Amino acid sequence: MSEFWLISAPGDKENLQALERMNTVTSKSNLSYNTKFMIPDFKVGTLDSLVGLSDELGKLDAFAESLIRRMAQSVVEVMEDAKGMAQENLLANGGLKEKMKCLKIDLTSFVTHFEWDMAKYPAKQPLVSVVDTVAKQLAQIETDLKSRMASYNTLKTNLENLERKSMGNLFTRTLSDIVSKEDFVLDSEYLITLLVIVPKQSYTQWQKTYESLSDMVVPRSTKLIAEDNEGGLFTVTLFRKVIDDFKTKAKENKFTVREYYYDEKEIKREREEMSRLLSDKKQQYGPLLRWLKVNFSEAFIAWIHIKALRVFVESVLRYGLPVNFQAVLLQPKKSSTKRLREVLNSVFRHLDQVAAASILDVGTRSRNSRVSTVRSASLPRRDCPGTVLGRLL
Repeated sequence: MSEFWLISAPGDKENLQALERMNTVTSKSNLSYNTKFMIPDFKVGTLDSLVGLSDELGKLDAFAESLIRRMAQSVVEVMEDAKGMAQENLLANGGLKEKMKCLKIDLTSFVTHFEWDMAKYPAKQPLVSVVDTVAKQLAQIETDLKSRMASYNTLKTNLENLERKSMGNLFTRTLSDIVSKEDFVLDSEYLITLLVIVPKQSYTQWQKTYESLSDMVVPRSTKLIAEDNEGGLFTVTLFRKVIDDFKTKAKENKFTVREYYYDEKEIKREREEMSRLLSDKKQQYGPLLRWLKVNFSEAFIAWIHIKALRVFVESVLRYGLPVNFQAVLLQPKKSSTKRLREVLNSVFRHLDQVAAASILDVGTRSRNSRVSTVRSASLPRRDCPGTVLGRLL
């Protein structure tokens, strides 16, 4: 699991020197790995529009988190027995550099090599338009996700219901895959074949007594056709008019007559339905998994662009115009987060004299896939004054 912090500081000489001091201290003390996080110059617009965008981006950030979580979970559900390999399918498209365009890279590498996608989100457009483009993209992905997963889950549920009928004991499971036409006397006006469940310890008793449980039981007509851990399924043929008497006597001897009538058409229908569902699931699996992989990547990439937008908007609101700030991505070392906060607080303490500390806490985490999820808030705090902090877990 990787953790990232996004911080920004004013771009004047004093604060650029502060950033250098931060890099020096964190490097020498092995507190974090730091890289510049490049954000393009956007059309700022009015202060009112920035305040509105700040709120909208917070909501969009949370929406992106929820969507990425659901997509990661969907990959796990679709892969089923191979869900341990789900992480290998949760990747991002390569960056904008020519040699990386066709590559799929892990999420950590994408974040540390992030470049703004000018083709997809033109920075020359008003910020409101850029945010609207990202929002519409994520909304469409969510709509498609709901539709595709609903179709797949319906198919999966129907298949599981059929498979469940083939499980369980002889009292409850379907018998269509056990019995055959040859096990029954069919199309007889007088005779009928019943199926009886006999406890294993009573096999001998059954063989000795079934012919005498009622009048008109056909001698030597019983046959064991299936077994489970508890007992066996036996056939017995008798005259139709003694069915009720036979059932009563069988129950008294702890033999259970299973209500079942052989219907060749129904058995054929069940088998065809099972084959169809298995075929449909197999046909949907590949395209659905490919769609999830592609659109997970798209959603994740859009999400990191949202992070960049939030840092830009919050930095302008905090540091003012003209736009002049530097964003830095920090990857804290294990067990160093407390010390790293202390360093940031010390290096940028002088900004407290200009404005109250403001921290943008943006987290990303996924329990099964290690994919980020977002918790966002803009809170006045005293630690690390003067920074806009984004946290990607």
